[in-house]
Amino acid sequence: MTLLTNSTDAGQAEAGKASLGLVLQPASEKIIPFKVNVPQPAIDDLHQRLRLIRWPERETVGDWSQGVPLEAAKSLIDYWLNDYDWRKFEERINRFPQFRTRIDSVGVHFIHVRSPHPNALPILLSHGWPGSVIEFLDVIDRLTDPTRFGGKAEDAFHVVVPSMPGYGFSDRPAEQGWNPGRIARAWAALMTERLGYDRWVAQGGDWGSAVTHAMASQRPKGLLAAHVNLPLIVPAVPNAQPSQEEQEALEAIEYYLNQMAGYADQMNTRPQTIGYALNDSPLALAMWMYEKFWEWTDNRGRPEDALTRDQMLDDISLYWFTGTGTSSARLYWEGVGSTIRENDFFSNSRASSEPIKLPMGATIFPAETFLAPRSWAEAAWSNLFYWNTVDKGGHFAAFEQPQIFATEMWKAFSAFRT
Repeated sequence: MTLLTNSTDAGQAEAGKASLGLVLQPASEKIIPFKVNVPQPAIDDLHQRLRLIRWPERETVGDWSQGVPLEAAKSLIDYWLNDYDWRKFEERINRFPQFRTRIDSVGVHFIHVRSPHPNALPILLSHGWPGSVIEFLDVIDRLTDPTRFGGKAEDAFHVVVPSMPGYGFSDRPAEQGWNPGRIARAWAALMTERLGYDRWVAQGGDWGSAVTHAMASQRPKGLLAAHVNLPLIVPAVPNAQPSQEEQEALEAIEYYLNQMAGYADQMNTRPQTIGYALNDSPLALAMWMYEKFWEWTDNRGRPEDALTRDQMLDDISLYWFTGTGTSSARLYWEGVGSTIRENDFFSNSRASSEPIKLPMGATIFPAETFLAPRSWAEAAWSNLFYWNTVDKGGHFAAFEQPQIFATEMWKAFSAFRT
């Protein structure tokens, strides 16, 4: 069943998606099959907007320090207009079983692929911004059928990959309060009430890490253990005599806050304002995201060193066609922004300031925004069951290094299989 259709009446649809010609049929508590099929007028509209771009002058530096260089921007947009094929992406994602269901008033889109191997362990994978379920497409087969990729049958998982509320083909929340803690409760309901899993594990990065930390604190029924590739374990009071590793992590965090967090400051405080540009201009949306693919991946100076243009444009196009530039930015206002207003950092991603007791593990990828020391994890997680550092990859771990990511999942959760 295709739930993405044409609309001629914007008044009958969500405002942003209707303006693009896209309508998601209302979700119910039933699990309804879903396939992606963007109407051709929406693709034609994108192409017309790309033809009418009004370019700024070039930067006054010879690198990326002022943002995406004009030459790189023009090259990516030319590829998007003249070479990129969204229909190929539709074929790719539609080979995976997709569904929608309503949880806590919001329609949730998710991919659910069951393993052919008996006794597979269910795993929930949570993405972040500017990511999406696309980050995990190359790991699904590796996790569900590991024997095809150098693993063993006993490494297999049943894989569940939901789209965050306000992202992709999930609904945009119409009310406040959709912070990581609330999303964590929705994900637990998806795994237990909707899908009926009584034993499962969770993994996440970026906002998916915040949600995974929240789930670990909440300890919902059936959750055995959790793993993250961005440990959110910064100590409230740093060690008076930090080790070299701790000092380097603190310096990396300070550099991030001072030099790299302008995008987050805007979305933390005024997501609606930046949202007008992200919803109306494909150029603004693409550069807002493309910059992060440069800054956060394990590359040699160009985003294309880590991800192909098609991979990046699959993700950018998903945001564009679903009109979720604004609603995805609002998660920053609900999460980090609300903690700033309340002066209580992590209050929305952690249910308690006490150490997390659920078994927690992490894999550290070298080009992550900061490399959390194991000592911080030992203080924040009272049951650290797995810790490993790999030799390549960045913030978008599964997207950049699907084989390494899958191997880490096989190894990390091996102790939780029956």
